[in-house]
Amino acid sequence: MNPKALNPLMHVLFREKIEVKFQNLRGKKSVESQVNSRKGEAEQGGVSVKDVELKLISELMKNSRRSDRDLAKAIGVSQPTVTRTRSKLEKEGIIKEYTMIPDFSRLGYKIMALTFALSQSLDKETAEKARKLLVDKVKDRQFEFIMLERGNGSGFDAVIISVHEDYSSYLKVFKWLKQLDFLDVTKIDSFLINLDDTVHYRPLTFSKLATQLLLRAKRGNTSHEEA
Repeated sequence: MNPKALNPLMHVLFREKIEVKFQNLRGKKSVESQVNSRKGEAEQGGVSVKDVELKLISELMKNSRRSDRDLAKAIGVSQPTVTRTRSKLEKEGIIKEYTMIPDFSRLGYKIMALTFALSQSLDKETAEKARKLLVDKVKDRQFEFIMLERGNGSGFDAVIISVHEDYSSYLKVFKWLKQLDFLDVTKIDSFLINLDDTVHYRPLTFSKLATQLLLRAKRGNTSHEEA
């Protein structure tokens, strides 16, 4: 065969080979780009996703009014990372709500009460009915309950944290609890806090807890490294 006749064919084959190599190279770079992008999402300057979540939670506990841009600067990650992480924490229920802590005394509340109670010996089904009844009654009565939970300690198995305008309004709750037939009326007691007291040791705040959260995480990482 005439060598000159091979030139156009060789030219076509060579061009196709070059195009294949170029496409493979471009595909490889695309994959590497995606991997690096995902790696950047999972790790920002050596900070793992878990660390980013803890730092974000800590900053929000200190001040939940800050923008994602401010939070990103404080944590040391990008704004999209903060937005994405915040959304994830909300969906998972780790962030339950955004709120603030008021000065209760300036809102007219003079007493904060920690009321402890003991339920009578009930079987599991009756205890569940009692729990639902209590929750429904609380909704109907419109009491200023901050928390109502079960637990165990000092001879009690339930606790209520509430705020009151005065002592008489607190007594209404106390008397109401004694009317509940599934509670032991002889085992209801309270610890009262005067919200107008001029001496305070540490008022209700989450700022210190936010700092402790990061310290605990740091200690955990250190112990894992040592292990």
